Amino acid sequence: MAVKYTKHFLDKMENLFAASEYILRYEKGNFKSGYCVLKDTKIVIVNKYFPLEGKINALVDIINELNFDPKDFKEKNNQDFLSELRQTSLKF
Repeated sequence: MAVKYTKHFLDKMENLFAASEYILRYEKGNFKSGYCVLKDTKIVIVNKYFPLEGKINALVDIINELNFDPKDFKEKNNQDFLSELRQTSLKF
C-alpha cells in the first residue's frame, strides 16, 4: 500500500487510534522523533506543528511500533486498513 499524503488518509489513521485503546493528541513539544508514546498511560503525542506529511509519517511509525492487531478492532474497515498499513514501509 502506498502512503497517501492527504487529509482523508490522516483522518483514517486518526480513526484507527480512536478505535484503539490509545489516545492520540497533537501538542507542541521538541520530541527528537516528532512524537512521543507513553505506553503506560496509552497516550500518543505528535508534534502539532508538523506538516501533513510529517504527521502521517509519524503515525505510520507509531502504528508499526505499537504492533496493533487487526483482530482487536471491531469494524471491518479498520481491520482492513490496518492490514494494508502494516504492509507499508516508509522509504526516504
